[in-house]
Amino acid sequence: MSPVTGGLAATRDRDASRVPVLGLTVLYDARCSLCAYLRGWLGKQAQLVPLRFVPAGSDEARRRFPELDHQVTLGEITVVGDGGQVFQGPAAWVVILWALREHRPLAHRLSTPAGARLAKGAALAAAKWRAAHSADRWDGSVYQRGDGWRYDPGTGWTYEAVACDSGGCSTDSTR
Repeated sequence: MSPVTGGLAATRDRDASRVPVLGLTVLYDARCSLCAYLRGWLGKQAQLVPLRFVPAGSDEARRRFPELDHQVTLGEITVVGDGGQVFQGPAAWVVILWALREHRPLAHRLSTPAGARLAKGAALAAAKWRAAHSADRWDGSVYQRGDGWRYDPGTGWTYEAVACDSGGCSTDSTR
């Protein structure tokens, strides 16, 4: 496999840049519906290089890869080769496609300078989708609805009437 633009430096002690890749670990955000869907889809594809999936930021990920910035792996897909190679963002997607039998030719096309721009655009589109849907995840903090209802885990539901200068706002206080 030729190096992919955007890959991080491989570990020096194993000369990972020359070690053949026999397996890849994909760190993905298990709380993201798009990421979980893609993880399932990837798992069903014929693989030339085995893919293992580990939730990003999990205890297992921290144990297996203590040198990684795990906060970064939650925001950007990260792939770790069994030889110590680390790929993030668009480069990670290219490496994943390279591991799949049906998509290896596409990975080779995306590893060119022109293809890298396309891979980056696809990764940015996925990131934008994730950002738009991240509000769908409740993290246990205060949840504010636009209709005046607010949920605080410590105090429960409260309602404060929405200010309405035009008089067109609903005064319905049902949840």
